[in-house]
Amino acid sequence: MSAWQFWIDRGGTFTDVIARAPDGRLIQHKLLSEDPEHYQDAAIAGIRKILEREKVDWAKRSVPDREGGTNVEHADGFPPGLIEAVKMGTTVGTNALLTGNGEATLLVTTKGFADALEIGDQARPDIFALDIRKPAPLHTSVIEADERLAVTGEVLIPLDADALLAALRRAHADGLSACAIAFLHSWKNPAHELAAGELARAAGFTQVSLSHQASPLIKFVPRAETAVLDATLSPPLRRYVTQVAGALPADTRLEFMQSNGGLTDAAHFQGKDSVLSGPAGGLIGMAKAGRAAGFDKLIGFDMGGTSTDVSLYAGEFERTLDTRVGGKGGGHRIRVPMLGVHTVAAGGGSLLEFDGSRLLAGPASAGSLPGPASYRRGGPLAVTDANLLLGRIQADFFPAVFGADGEQALDGERVAAAFAEMAARVNAGLSLDYTPERLAEGFLDIAMENMADAIRHITLARGVNPADFTLMSFGGAGGQHACAVAQRLGIGRVLISPFASVLSAYGIGLAERREVKQVAVERALNETLLKSPPAPLWERGEWKARPLRQAGRPGTEAPPFEKGGLGGISTPGQETNRLLLRYTGSDTTLAIPLASLAEMTAAFHAEHQTRFGFADPNRALICAALETETVTGGDEPQAFPPSAQQPGQPVVQRPVFLQGKWRPTPVYRRESLCAGQIVDGPALIVEAGSTTVVEPGWRAEMTTRGDLLLTALDIQSRRPDCSRPDPTWLTLFNRRFMSLAEDMGRTLQMTARSVNIRERLDFSCALFDARGDLIANAPHIPVHLGSMGDSVRAVLARFGPLAGEQPALQSGCSAGFQPALDAPRSARSQAGMPALQVMRPGDAYLINSPYAGGTHLPDITVVMPVFDETGTTLRYFTAARAHHADVGGIAPGSMPADSTHIDQEGCLSDGMLIVREGRMLEAEVREWLAGAPAERPCSAGILACEVQRRRQDACATGARNPEQNLADLQAQVAACHLGARLLRQLEGEVGAEAVLAYMGFVQDNAETAVKRLLGRLRDGAFSLALDPLPLPPGYRRVGALSEGWGEGATPDQPSALKQPEFPLPSPPPEGEGAKIQVAIRIDHAAERAVIDFTGTSPQQPGNLNAPASIAHSAVLYVFRTL
Repeated sequence: MSAWQFWIDRGGTFTDVIARAPDGRLIQHKLLSEDPEHYQDAAIAGIRKILEREKVDWAKRSVPDREGGTNVEHADGFPPGLIEAVKMGTTVGTNALLTGNGEATLLVTTKGFADALEIGDQARPDIFALDIRKPAPLHTSVIEADERLAVTGEVLIPLDADALLAALRRAHADGLSACAIAFLHSWKNPAHELAAGELARAAGFTQVSLSHQASPLIKFVPRAETAVLDATLSPPLRRYVTQVAGALPADTRLEFMQSNGGLTDAAHFQGKDSVLSGPAGGLIGMAKAGRAAGFDKLIGFDMGGTSTDVSLYAGEFERTLDTRVGGKGGGHRIRVPMLGVHTVAAGGGSLLEFDGSRLLAGPASAGSLPGPASYRRGGPLAVTDANLLLGRIQADFFPAVFGADGEQALDGERVAAAFAEMAARVNAGLSLDYTPERLAEGFLDIAMENMADAIRHITLARGVNPADFTLMSFGGAGGQHACAVAQRLGIGRVLISPFASVLSAYGIGLAERREVKQVAVERALNETLLKSPPAPLWERGEWKARPLRQAGRPGTEAPPFEKGGLGGISTPGQETNRLLLRYTGSDTTLAIPLASLAEMTAAFHAEHQTRFGFADPNRALICAALETETVTGGDEPQAFPPSAQQPGQPVVQRPVFLQGKWRPTPVYRRESLCAGQIVDGPALIVEAGSTTVVEPGWRAEMTTRGDLLLTALDIQSRRPDCSRPDPTWLTLFNRRFMSLAEDMGRTLQMTARSVNIRERLDFSCALFDARGDLIANAPHIPVHLGSMGDSVRAVLARFGPLAGEQPALQSGCSAGFQPALDAPRSARSQAGMPALQVMRPGDAYLINSPYAGGTHLPDITVVMPVFDETGTTLRYFTAARAHHADVGGIAPGSMPADSTHIDQEGCLSDGMLIVREGRMLEAEVREWLAGAPAERPCSAGILACEVQRRRQDACATGARNPEQNLADLQAQVAACHLGARLLRQLEGEVGAEAVLAYMGFVQDNAETAVKRLLGRLRDGAFSLALDPLPLPPGYRRVGALSEGWGEGATPDQPSALKQPEFPLPSPPPEGEGAKIQVAIRIDHAAERAVIDFTGTSPQQPGNLNAPASIAHSAVLYVFRTL
């Protein structure tokens, strides 16, 4: 090799550059991504800096002319022949999303669907925001094209090309140059999109993105959103590519890393493939360096300045299809094959704050401008500053690239003063005696817990034990925290490559050229499909309709089970085929390497069991798509044996605050360590660009390949003092409890069959203590969050250790649930249930009664008790509430507009056992769903506490799709089971005593927060008059009493109306509507608030009535938002 190569990762805070010199040496350099005072582009500045350091005087360098061999001299710029290749990963696309600086984009879509992307999927990024702002769509304007395809791809309405061309010309004249085209069912037939694309180019649009090319799979909204994102990001990305290419010689090969983990030519680099450009390089570098070191089960831990990326590799990469990236309001959805990277907002720049009771680390970041306080640009305290104060990083061993001139060291004095000031505030507010060092360590504990929690999401939440893996630490800040994060997860090995601080750039340099293509199939998985796949309705470039059994490597009649599937590191020229399989009725696909029908079926069920905790071998499988991945080129990592021949000695000894106290700590230079040398913690190992902290109880060894292998000598998790709350531990437990509920929600969403759950996200998951009091909930549906506790307590009262006692509901709420103690339980059994089923480990219960914490009948709650290790003491509950598509009643959907009695709305249960010791009681659930009659109480007043009994209406019916109900219940049980498993995991780490104690402290902290809020509130009142509603069929007014129709009477025979056998709710006088009235009285002395609904109308004869638990939820939600 006679020319240079440069491998570059342009991150949010730092840009990492690795140069491969003509003699094979690898040279590292790190610089700030944004430093406008010194350079326009960090990538080109990094190339120049390395060449200057290596004394390559390109301005006077004579090189052979390509055409005639004549020597030519270049006065400036890089001459031809100097740089062979530049391979880059860039955040330009992601930054455009974050800052809103993408190209203004026109959306062209099917007539009638202009607002489809604005409506979206009902997801709310912040359910507790007072200033509710809908996520703004990326496109700036819309044209509706007069065209329509059937779901089969058949043309129903031909495209009106003339009208569309005229509209496109007007839009282009208004200044738009980027266009996204997304028509219904274009994945099945793209003819209209292709024609519209030609019209857009004819109208002058320079960027045209077609949805069937951007995401060639079923589902209109994500396909359209991907096309819009591509159209928005591709122009600024193209401008950046042009800028970089313009600064390089014409003969330099310029390649960019894609989100799928492969390189592509600069000319083919698209916006939709750029959003994980840098992190994907880190995964490639991790896998290649880890495998070369002898480890094939790796957890990637890439900590940078702004965020931390974690990933999993077990011989093959994981891919995701649907991802939200960048932007405000929850980000923008994109559906393209991407490497599986989980990102958490915790990095060196994460802000450190005190909210009056808790310490907070992130999610906001100081970025690179102004950066942390130590960067000498007036920034706030951040994680980097905590490391500096504690001595975990040493200013004289850290790059001096700060200050106005970009050449100063980190500012330790300013950091010390800022921590001293914050410690004083914490101590004054909580009557504590924190030192600045203890405060800084507390902040680091929280930041490291956030990072460890991200790893739990991709391991424990999916049935994978992180202790079976090696933590591969990289990124500029990874080594500072790797041992502590690993210890939190029970991981005993940490591997740190000699290129750890620039591993993303290293991976980009070694990566293959990779192309991943997909074709929608959407057919049942069977032998017929494998022998004769559906031929596409159009030619898709090089895609050909061919039998799947011949779609493997050339000459393979029945390809074997590809172990390199899911994007494993592949040999050059390898083609890997996978089927994206899912259960019928589900949206969650798993990529299974192409093999025989039996092998693929078995592999799918096994993967589903591992990932979600259950599998259903009796459920049919659907092949959603065929995915083919072609890999060429790529390099394997070289060994870089240590150059030192003798054991290195510490260059200095410094005090470092570790595990609660200052410890004398030797500082080694990495390059001084020889092969086989062992360094016991505590120690610091410094190198250009990063510092590795060897914690006490850990040992570092320099391997013969030049890697640092850190091994835990004794993994002991820290346990808190349970006698009083600590602000650090309070934040740690609060985050852990919430994370548990969020993991439950993800499992429920991904395994449910109902559209209400998996797409509309109409579900909630939460954790409760043994009394049924709320501990933590994920940010799901507000009306569920305050009412689920009543349902849990109702189940506890009926089936728990104190079964038979009425649950103690919150003061001021309707008694609601009436256990009818005067009747034997057998009289109240539902669908043949035994008279009493006392709770046991592995049980789960169903409840949806509005008189026992329910909302409306389609909202079914599954409650799972969690016992101690002996199975005798009830400790917690996990619960999942989800909106089922139908539970019976007089109208599909179980929300009839004219119902006047609860039985008209479907099947009702005030608690029934559905899982006994891990076994689903399917027969009992089916009987209940069939609408078996049950005597039940009925409340007449929402807040009036009057209870009336009614006869069951003869027109009630059972659930219309019980198979879907069963599948959704199974998903809810799986979510609750995951929550129980994660709780036991937490107990194993810190002890049950600490978990129980901090559940109480978390509740106390919530009470304190509300009391603090009350001090800022004043009394108030509000009244709302509702429009009068017509009486339901069969009702008439007789004075102040409404009558219902009696035996033999129908709404069509008013003469048959007679006085009912028992009183019915009284509506307002003729012409008046109902009224909601509330008064709030704040008692500042007692730190209490009274919410008084006196004056609110009683229950109405129709169905617009809110149970007590809904009123309870509304009140809690208001205070939570404040």
